[in-house]
Amino acid sequence: MASNYLVKLEAFEGPMDLLMHLIEKNKIDLYDIPIADLTKQYLAYIDAAYEFDIEFASEFLVMAATLLRIKSRMMLPKTDAETSPDEDPRMELVLRLLEYRRFKEITPTLYAMVEGQNGYVERPPTSLPAQRSAPENLSADVLMKIFCTLRRMHREITIPTVVIAAEEYRVRDKMTDILELLTEHRGRIALRNAFPTGTREELLAAFLALLELTKMQTVIVYQDRLYDDIQIVMKEAAVGVS
Repeated sequence: MASNYLVKLEAFEGPMDLLMHLIEKNKIDLYDIPIADLTKQYLAYIDAAYEFDIEFASEFLVMAATLLRIKSRMMLPKTDAETSPDEDPRMELVLRLLEYRRFKEITPTLYAMVEGQNGYVERPPTSLPAQRSAPENLSADVLMKIFCTLRRMHREITIPTVVIAAEEYRVRDKMTDILELLTEHRGRIALRNAFPTGTREELLAAFLALLELTKMQTVIVYQDRLYDDIQIVMKEAAVGVS
């Protein structure tokens, strides 16, 4: 076994990671992979890893078998039906490598979003009673329609091209806003008229506020027919949010 494979032995996340390393290291064109050379280097890595007593996951061996199968098919005489690019034995591997590379390229962005808590809305802790009755007329179907309506409203809003400072929206403030709107409109208002504009954070705070008001038995949310607007109605015994 060549000693240079032992010196350059590295840890890889999986067989696709190893293949991408070999392809990038040797500047191989993904659409024209020299499968014999790639298989030789891949197997050399596995041999070196075993000599170092590294515990390998089964997918490394499965990939080795896949490479050997492709290599053997490439060595067979081609028929007229196999001259098409779609019949290239390497095509399935190429597609998997392209997909893996795309995911690898966006991974840093995803990690940055998690680290920055992008889209995270914080709600202050609240004490909950031992038992709470289910909100009146608020089925899972209506709840999903409320959420989808607010989400669609957010997509329809034109996003400004200037960068502005982030605003903080309190759920309790939105509860007060909803009750004030209901008072102004004789205790009844359509959901889309209650929240005509707003950022994603503001609409999310409004959604949580509406849920809280229904749980407090302060308002009722319902829909008469399938395609009618969702209505918010103040109950007769409604009290203000302090």
